[in-house]
Amino acid sequence: MTNQIHPCLWFDGQAKEAADFYCSIFENSKVTVDTPLVVNFELNGKKFMGLNGGPLFKFNEAISFVIDCETQEEIDYYWDKLTEGGEESQCGWLKDKFGVSWQVVPTILGKLMSDAEKAPRVIQAFMQMKKFDIEKLKQA
Repeated sequence: MTNQIHPCLWFDGQAKEAADFYCSIFENSKVTVDTPLVVNFELNGKKFMGLNGGPLFKFNEAISFVIDCETQEEIDYYWDKLTEGGEESQCGWLKDKFGVSWQVVPTILGKLMSDAEKAPRVIQAFMQMKKFDIEKLKQA
């Protein structure tokens, strides 16, 4: 079976603008189809569809995209790019200028959280953060 699953994002006429924005941020990315109703694109080789569906539905935090980052430089890069015109939230969450929610997360977080003694301190540290700070998490 070769069926692939990919998300469809409902925009109010900004599907092409959003696809171009996301493709400018992520490597190995491109717009593959551009029609007035649908824009298909790939981010890091993963398929997405943007639908110009109108104002009926809005994005919310019930769905978010997680970006795993190895370094603080990666966290800073994605955070800075995706918050341009958007808004910061707590614990590595943000909304971009289209209202799409993202989580910019250090890959080391799982390891830090699996240490039963350290986990409560790590949680306390990141609850104070908007953008994750890897060094502060390690020091917790």
